[in-house]
Amino acid sequence: MELLIIGVCGLLAIAACAVLSERVGVAAPLVLVVVGLLVSIVPGVPEFAVDPEWILAGVLPPLLFSSAVSMPAMDFRRELGAISGLSVLLVVLSTAVLGLVVNALVPDLGLAASFALGAILSPTDAVATSIVKKVGVAPRITTLLDGESLLNDATALVVLRAAIAATAASVSVGGVLADFVVAVVVAVVVGLVVGRLGLVVRSRIRQAPVSTVVSYALPFAASIPAEELHGSGLVAAVVAGLVTGQGAIRFLSPQHRLSDRQNWRTVETVLEGGIFLLMGLELTTVLGDLRADAGSVWAGVGLAALALVLTLAVRAVFLAPLIAVQNRFARRGASLRPRLAGVDEKLQVGNTIEFRGRSREIDDPERAERFRTRLRRKIADIDYLLAVPLGPREGAVLVWAGMRGAVTLAAAQTLPEDTPLRSLLVFVAFLVAAASLLVQGGTLAWFVRLVKPAAPDPDEVAAERGELIDRMRAASWTVLEQHAANPQVAEFLERSADEAQRPDPGDLRALRLEMIEAQRAALVAARAEGTFDAGALTTALENLDAEQISIELRGG
Repeated sequence: MELLIIGVCGLLAIAACAVLSERVGVAAPLVLVVVGLLVSIVPGVPEFAVDPEWILAGVLPPLLFSSAVSMPAMDFRRELGAISGLSVLLVVLSTAVLGLVVNALVPDLGLAASFALGAILSPTDAVATSIVKKVGVAPRITTLLDGESLLNDATALVVLRAAIAATAASVSVGGVLADFVVAVVVAVVVGLVVGRLGLVVRSRIRQAPVSTVVSYALPFAASIPAEELHGSGLVAAVVAGLVTGQGAIRFLSPQHRLSDRQNWRTVETVLEGGIFLLMGLELTTVLGDLRADAGSVWAGVGLAALALVLTLAVRAVFLAPLIAVQNRFARRGASLRPRLAGVDEKLQVGNTIEFRGRSREIDDPERAERFRTRLRRKIADIDYLLAVPLGPREGAVLVWAGMRGAVTLAAAQTLPEDTPLRSLLVFVAFLVAAASLLVQGGTLAWFVRLVKPAAPDPDEVAAERGELIDRMRAASWTVLEQHAANPQVAEFLERSADEAQRPDPGDLRALRLEMIEAQRAALVAARAEGTFDAGALTTALENLDAEQISIELRGG
């Protein structure tokens, strides 16, 4: 009964903080952390201690899966190079720097335990990036932060396991690298299989609620086998989510997609809120363990402050050359774009490819169309990189938005009981995560206003959406012209010519559904080309889903 009461109070606290955050203009995770901290210091409140496996194996897979489903695969692919650098190289670099500094300041820890702390503090938190989305930064910055936080946990946990093993026996760099490669490869394979299989199974289920229930099992169906095969369960859940998000438009009905969106948003709200609330509530437990081991609170505070500053400094040093490399790629693409556009123009009038002095004939029309799609995708990738270039202002936002969160605390609590100064390490991890969320997250909106990073041009956004609408209208008129011999369709066309009249669908319900399907096919083709903003495409597809559901409901 006591556990049930705690659960009900937690749900009510999450709901209340969500409402309060909108009224005061502060992100809900920050409010929940503060509430948890305040409740934890109230006399008589029992200590809270959560098994870290509940976070790492029970909470993170569905959260990462849900984030991956909603992430545009097109943008993720475009930023894969930068995301890989942030989620692998930056984690390794941060672990090394933090480990060496901590070992120099606290020699009693030992090098292995110092590197373990570095690995714990290195990854940014996927849950913490939800704060970033509420401050209105450019979509490219959000994609980089989301992609980084989706994948860097795997790197950090592999390094952490190696550091823990090194406390008892020696490990080699080659062994750690081999473990990491195996973890990623196994995870990708398992995630691809589970994601694809999940879509096939759900496409055969008629009831939308049942299909959504099956989707709840997918992150665990990916993460558990991956872990058993010595892979990364978190990466497997991410890959399964990306496959699901990309294939949902093809395999799932509008009702299923709408059910998924609504129900997964509720799951995200509960799980994210629970994580941040528990973070605050665990303060007394962490302090109690530190005092029981006769540890110094002020030593922990000082070490945590230094570690937080170091993580930001290493992040800034790493991002500077990374941004330079990204801009170099963009400039190279800009020089290549005119030639690619010339090839595309020639393909519009014939199937001859001329590039760099070479000429090639494509006899198969379908093959020529596939080549044109890949060519346009390449041109769109170049335009994407040129539209929102990364500079010092964007780099500053990426540095300040790299927050730590509950994953840091959960990873710290997986340290073996015989780890030197374990209570101090957990305390430092707690302080770094809490301070990162409160200081960086609490000032992020102000920081963005101060730095003023580049944002998309409103006129260009409006022009792009207008072109997208034109494509949808063209698809609709193509369907209408195919049925022009039908008297009802002729009347529909005549009445539609007058913008002031809206024809009653009547018996034309099937025709309207066919028009929606044609519009959806046009949007999917545009997504394959990559010529439009992912957010605009997502909104348009969701609007089509809502319209189709409305028509089908009115028709019984």
